[in-house]
Amino acid sequence: MAVISNDRIDIRINSSQKELIKYAAELRGFKSVSEFVVYCVNTEATKIISENSKILNTIEDKKIFLDAILNPPKANSELKEAQLKYKNFIEANESNNRKIK
Repeated sequence: MAVISNDRIDIRINSSQKELIKYAAELRGFKSVSEFVVYCVNTEATKIISENSKILNTIEDKKIFLDAILNPPKANSELKEAQLKYKNFIEANESNNRKIK
């Protein structure tokens, strides 16, 4: 069963890119360069979408994440204590590094 496609994507590439793509298509047994390009682009697009979905699955997840970045909650006492411990840790390591040199 043939698939009828009406949509187009026009691109410009140099001759060495075209020869490389044509050679790869032939090695993989594709009937045409267009068929190979569509396969590769579709495969990569699917991969990108899949990777992106692993982190934030839904639009709502993305909105919640973005809202947390743009409007972070105020630091509570536990976070302030963690910041102080981290600062002290860094300062202690800096002074130890100076002693070693």
